[in-house]
Amino acid sequence: MTHLDDVLVRLKSLYPLMIDLSLGRIERLLAKLGDPQSRLPPVVHIAGTNGKGSVTAMLRAMAEAGGLRVHAYTSPHLIRFNERIVVAGARLEKSAPISELRLIELLERVERINGDDPMTFFEITTAAAFLAFAETPADVVLLEVGLGGRLDATNVIAKPRLTIITPVSMDHADKLGETVAKIAAEKSGIMKRGVTCVVARQDDEAAPVIEAHARRVGARLIECGQHYDAFEQSGRLVFQSEDELIDLPLPALVGSHQIGNAGVAVAAALQMADVGFDIAAIEGGLKSVDWLARMQRLNGGPLSMKLRPGSELWLDGGHNPSGAAAIAETLASLEDRAPKPIVLVMGLMGQKDARGVLSHFRGLAQSIVTVPIPGAHEQPFTPEALASLARELGIAAQAAPGVAEALALIEAAEGPKRILICGSLYLAGHVLAMQQGIATQTN
Repeated sequence: MTHLDDVLVRLKSLYPLMIDLSLGRIERLLAKLGDPQSRLPPVVHIAGTNGKGSVTAMLRAMAEAGGLRVHAYTSPHLIRFNERIVVAGARLEKSAPISELRLIELLERVERINGDDPMTFFEITTAAAFLAFAETPADVVLLEVGLGGRLDATNVIAKPRLTIITPVSMDHADKLGETVAKIAAEKSGIMKRGVTCVVARQDDEAAPVIEAHARRVGARLIECGQHYDAFEQSGRLVFQSEDELIDLPLPALVGSHQIGNAGVAVAAALQMADVGFDIAAIEGGLKSVDWLARMQRLNGGPLSMKLRPGSELWLDGGHNPSGAAAIAETLASLEDRAPKPIVLVMGLMGQKDARGVLSHFRGLAQSIVTVPIPGAHEQPFTPEALASLARELGIAAQAAPGVAEALALIEAAEGPKRILICGSLYLAGHVLAMQQGIATQTN
């Protein structure tokens, strides 16, 4: 029997894992497959630096709370590769990751039809996702950009129902540009003429670029701070637009940054009343949304068992300076309510802005224990190099050979602590697999 791991390993040996941003290859492959991207339910295309996953999770929860059938495409996965492709169930059944047997069949079909044509691994898997979505009935597709937007393999939908741009900041500068303005230009490439784009609150460098691109292509913008806003008031989420004021429950995801993400999701849902989103669905989705490795409290499992009584273990996949700022703000809020020494366990990919990430934890984290990232598809910082950078910034730091060893080092000191494992979604996936006692799948 063929296993998905074997298929993924073979595909990665045949097709480059490198990111090669262009659309020509994927368009030719999709044409050979009968253009499945043209036979999809209404598509919501989502780009941005931070918050894409949370906004996607909220919209998925809202759709399901409203009885809609949902397809979703996200990356990277945390534990098993098939998490990336979520397919709708029957009416009133929740969507779920595609079965490994079904994914094997789709990947092998795409591989066979592609033949010897050059193709990247992400393009192969994106084509498989489009086939899955075209061949399974649904009411809406939530399509998350892999990298950038303009030349990302997902940007082949001629007329999405809606586009979304979450906050834009510095990340992947080697591929998208060395300024926020250049990165914003790449993200703006998902806009289409006559299609509304919901935009999160942006900084002063990104916003003018997004607005100028919208004017060029003829896209209507709904911008946070201009056309809508969302804020917490008396333990509730208040959403305010030009036309209405809506009182909603706070999102179930932890962290003040999720207020902004919830505002984006609500603004998007309100634009899709014709698809089936209504206020009841929005409320239900905010209360029920779940998204792993986003300020997730880890209870139970082998890692949690290593903690002293009273210690807490948290997990977050934030991996750039903006993500680190959101994590630090959440930790500071927790500290205000229930003070405990904060200790980080961190692994970081080598191309990331380590100083920018670490700087947000000066004066907040008591110390950092740095760890390797098992199975990372790119070279991560060595624990020793990352610890050295932390010490240069004035943060006490030491290296450990793994997460379990890091927790043992931390808990050798007396007293309960608030421990956060962070720095990489790949590290987060490794931790979740350890908690569940299973092996992660190839990235």
